[in-house]
Amino acid sequence: MDTPLIFFGEPGRGGRRRPYCFHPAWSHALRAARIYGLRFHDLRHQAVSRLVEGGLNDQEVAAISGHKSMQMLKRYAHLRGEDLVARLDRISRSRV
Repeated sequence: MDTPLIFFGEPGRGGRRRPYCFHPAWSHALRAARIYGLRFHDLRHQAVSRLVEGGLNDQEVAAISGHKSMQMLKRYAHLRGEDLVARLDRISRSRV
């Protein structure tokens, strides 16, 4: 396409593509699924946390998510306590 945008609309005035407004479709999908209070941006937090839990290191996750600093990446990566305990258990069992 003729634009660096990922989500884009049809060409407007002057043939220039502008960002697609997906909010109406997002709101409709949430209502249909009876999900309340979920923001599209929350999916980024979830994805980053799952990538870290999956074993990717910070540098790999930052490359995927587009975070420019490790400080900001750490604000996004929320690990579940039970997952950390399970990983620690696996490590301790493998060393016995």
